[in-house]
Amino acid sequence: MRIQIYLLDVSGFQQDVAVEGPEFRHLCERLSEKRQQKIESFRYAKGKALSLGAGLLLDYGLFQYGIRERDVVMVYGPDEKPYLRDYPEIHFNLSHSGTLAMAVFADWEVGCDIERIAVPDMRIAHRFFAVGEIAALESGKEEEQTENFYRFWTLKESFLKLTGKGMRMPMNAFCIHLGPPVYAERNKERLKYGFAEFAYPGYRAALCVEKPGAEVLAGMEPEWLSWNHIWKMEDRKE
Repeated sequence: MRIQIYLLDVSGFQQDVAVEGPEFRHLCERLSEKRQQKIESFRYAKGKALSLGAGLLLDYGLFQYGIRERDVVMVYGPDEKPYLRDYPEIHFNLSHSGTLAMAVFADWEVGCDIERIAVPDMRIAHRFFAVGEIAALESGKEEEQTENFYRFWTLKESFLKLTGKGMRMPMNAFCIHLGPPVYAERNKERLKYGFAEFAYPGYRAALCVEKPGAEVLAGMEPEWLSWNHIWKMEDRKE
């Protein structure tokens, strides 16, 4: 199974002066017109920078397959999940939060989520989490609750993004068990999906693949890209 995960810190572009500069515009122009429009649709520099980062990670990941983001045609499934029309064998997903953008590519359906950690609002857990998840949260020590809140949140979001259900499936319609191994359950039936988790200072991230093989995901780590990686793509033969 081929799985590749990328992370990019876009903090250098999260100011008005940066998004109005020539470097930002040049990077935007490397992407498709649709992605450029999406970047421009954000009102503030932070949103523009994160959208650019996600687009650049998509471009970088596709470049490893010999493709460029500006050349692919996106189509959407019944639940509006995006696919590559001419490359159905390549599955991808994007996420961003805080100053980090994340992208994952796989041979199977895949979803990912990254979240910047803040003080969790437990009212959100009681509203959106499954009964078993709430019980697990409340049974932990106070210092564990924040970590587990974001573990549950990113794992659940990665599952929903894989399925494409988004808000169509209530978050409490399935239960995540933190394991080990991590797994999802619905109506007391263990679902055949694999999960991986990542922790960085101030962030939690997770991915979900349409395969139960946790052993495939064990020890997997994202590749951190620098702006140098991105700029050098133009120097490579396409």
